[in-house]
Amino acid sequence: MQNETSGRLVRDEAEWKRLLTPEQYHVLRQKGTERPFTGQYWNHKEEGVYECAGCGAELFTSDAKFDAGCGWPSFWKSIDQSRIVYTDDFSHGMHRIEVTCARCGGHLGHVFDDGPEPTGKRYCINSASLGFRRRGEARRE
Repeated sequence: MQNETSGRLVRDEAEWKRLLTPEQYHVLRQKGTERPFTGQYWNHKEEGVYECAGCGAELFTSDAKFDAGCGWPSFWKSIDQSRIVYTDDFSHGMHRIEVTCARCGGHLGHVFDDGPEPTGKRYCINSASLGFRRRGEARRE
């Protein structure tokens, strides 16, 4: 259900489990990660838009995708900063910046300061947290 005042998409855990694959649920809802070089989009080259697999929010474009050599899809910018929430993550004995979908709260991955110019950012995103729409395809509702 969509919260009309905040624009946030709120679902209970049973509904998330029903709507997502086990891997998507693990990544998006339990802050998991997929193994490097195994995800559907790490080496994906088609032109289009990468959307949140949980809610369909448009997050990244293929124009901002680059090969970081890390085994996960990497982007140097998001479509719009307001579509991503940034949170300090101190898990695994290190400090990282977690990125989540602003609409549904799904875990996407992390952002690092070792990307290409002009931003210097590397959004390291799990394929399981993404969907893809080819350039020219109608948006899903």
